[in-house]
Amino acid sequence: MRDEMIKEIFKATPHLLKFPKERMWIDYDKEADVLYINFKRPQKATDSEMLKSGILIRYRGDQVVGLTILEASQRKG
Repeated sequence: MRDEMIKEIFKATPHLLKFPKERMWIDYDKEADVLYINFKRPQKATDSEMLKSGILIRYRGDQVVGLTILEASQRKG
């Protein structure tokens, strides 16, 4: 299990480095199956936009401060 987890992290690393932010906080709510990716702490959004794909983009002004991914475990890479 440990080796598989490391392998998956290595696969995700190039994608994570493409984000325009230097810091990220990631939380997963297993019961709700929701993945939260925050680019600011605290992530006080002033607006949000729900995409048809089930991803909520959270804004503070015109700056993206986070993403909320619904049904996260169902997503395929």
